[in-house]
Order: sequence, then C-alpha cells, then structure tokens
Amino acid sequence: MDRAPRTAPDRRAVAGPRRFRRFSGVGAAVALTAVLAGPCGAQTYADRADVKAFATEMVERHGFRQGELERVLGGARYLDSVVTLMTPGPVTQRSWQTYRANFLNPRRVEAGAAFWRRHAAILDRAAAAYGVPPEIIVAIIGVETEYGRNTGTFRVLDALATLAFDYPRRAEFFRGELEQFLLLARESRADVASFRGSYAGAIGIPQFMPGSIRRYAVDFDGDGRLDLRASAADAIGSVANFLAQHGWVAGAEVAVPAEVTGERYRLLIDGGVEAIYRAEELREVDVAFDEAIDAETPSVLIELESPGEPSEYLVGLQNFYVLTRYNRSSFYASAVRELAAAVKAAYAPR
Repeated sequence: MDRAPRTAPDRRAVAGPRRFRRFSGVGAAVALTAVLAGPCGAQTYADRADVKAFATEMVERHGFRQGELERVLGGARYLDSVVTLMTPGPVTQRSWQTYRANFLNPRRVEAGAAFWRRHAAILDRAAAAYGVPPEIIVAIIGVETEYGRNTGTFRVLDALATLAFDYPRRAEFFRGELEQFLLLARESRADVASFRGSYAGAIGIPQFMPGSIRRYAVDFDGDGRLDLRASAADAIGSVANFLAQHGWVAGAEVAVPAEVTGERYRLLIDGGVEAIYRAEELREVDVAFDEAIDAETPSVLIELESPGEPSEYLVGLQNFYVLTRYNRSSFYASAVRELAAAVKAAYAPR
C-alpha cells in the first residue's frame, strides 16, 4: 500500500482502546543505542534536536513518557538502503507490459486460486459485509505480498525513523506515519522492535501503513486483536473495509476496455485517475466502449503505455479510482483488475 506511499493508503477502524498505556516489552530490545551509518555520523537519533522535539510533541499530544520514548527512538537505526530505495531514479518511459508481467503470471494466478480456496468462507463473509468481491481482495493481497509470502524484512522503526528524519522530500508524511506506528505499538501492547515490513514501513499481509492500520484494519477473525502480520482473516477483512471506506460500489465494474480513434480523445486524457467525466463526454471525443455504461456514469480515460507497443485503453469507473487509493497508480489498479479476473477464472472450490 502506498508506501509512501502507495498506499499508502489513510484509513478508519481503531486498533484497540484509546486510553493511554505505557510501552510494553520495549526495554532491552530497543534500549541498545545503534550508531548511525548515515548523514549524522556517530550521532544517534536520541541525540538529535529534531528527534527530541518529535518526542516532546508525542508526550504533549498522546501522553507518552519522554525518557521512555527517547530510548525507543534511540534504538532506531539509520538505513541508507531505505533512502536509496525511496529516491526516484532516472526518468524513463514506463512500460505497462513489463509492469503487468510482474503480476500476471501462472505462479501468482495459481497461488491466488489456492489462497481463495483456503479462505473461501472468510472471503465470502467479507464480500457480504463490505460489498467487495473475493477476487479483488485476493488480487490486492497477491500484488502486495504474493498472498503473504513477502511481507518485508526491514524493521519498521528503522525505516520510518530514517524517512521521518533523514528524507526531507517526504519527511512530513513519514513523521505522521512514525507517530501512528508508535501509537499502534502502544495500543497493541507490542514491542516496537518486533515489527518488520517494507522499506517504506508498510506492514503485514496487505501492506498497510501504520495510519491505515489504525483507521481501517478490522478484527475479522474475532480474536480480540488486530493482526495483519499473521491473520489472513484480519487481512482480508481489512482490505475489504479499506475499499468500502473509500467508496467501493458493490456490483459495479472496475473498468471496461476502450478503443480510440483520431486525436480528439487526447482532450480528455491527462494522466489522472479520478472519474471526473461523464461517459457521454468520452464518447463525444471518439472513445468507444461498452454501450451498457450509462451516459451519465462518472468515467476517466486511462492510457496504458509500453515503449514500442500500441497503447491499451480503459475507461475507469468509480471502483478503478478506489483501487488507486490503495496505490496511487493506474498501472496498479489495472494489474489488480486483470489479476482478479485471472484468479477468478482459475478458482474452483474443492
């Protein structure tokens, strides 16, 4: 999930009660102060004025204990690899075909069908509760972590501290996520050092950012706690809730294939993903697509480009836009749509 995101996604069910608690279990695991290998030389995060100011804000806003919180932050390590991975590379032309091939392959499709078979009852319950079809939930989890196989190996504390204090380009966003992460750890009574995730701090089977967990994660297995790291049921319910909270329309299409003629269609294609045009407006500039789509339906024309190949076109509808709230990319939403269709075709209950 946009990982800075993708998704990052900024969500709505609260993880646990709101009363203040002390950190539990953070003692020896995080009290050891790591020497930074980054721009601050031998200085630790606990020594820095900006980190102390952040800790003071957390004390004032959320009732943390200053000394304890400074020890926690002092246990964070600067990770140069995180900054490298987050830093945009040279501008090159994106390729839809290359991107698509990363996710639309026999291994991921078959693994998705197997995941669906294992969790069919839970997926059906999520579809009934939130209106999101099983194949969409499965496809998102498949794109994000290959059904929980690859959830990330970075310590979330290290990744978020590095990005909050040593990545100016997105520092404000990541300080917010570090705040959410510390609150999440306190509410769940978990050791902050125990969380592993992506280089941008996304956590668990569905790769939610900490703020997304606190806003949108749900206890879908009914065990009294949120566990996106190990509970497939919680992951499934949370993905469905996230999409529902962002405006998923039950029973509606994500997008439909389109064909364009002439050049007038370029008047309405600007790289955006929000359905801000009426379907009839697209037809008026020579975009042809399913006539069953009502003239007043909010729509957007999506161009999927690949170097040296003809572009593919979709008319994205409301649910396409909702998928981009998980990861703000037309390629991402298109890949989820196609993987969902492929997994549904391969699925057969046993």
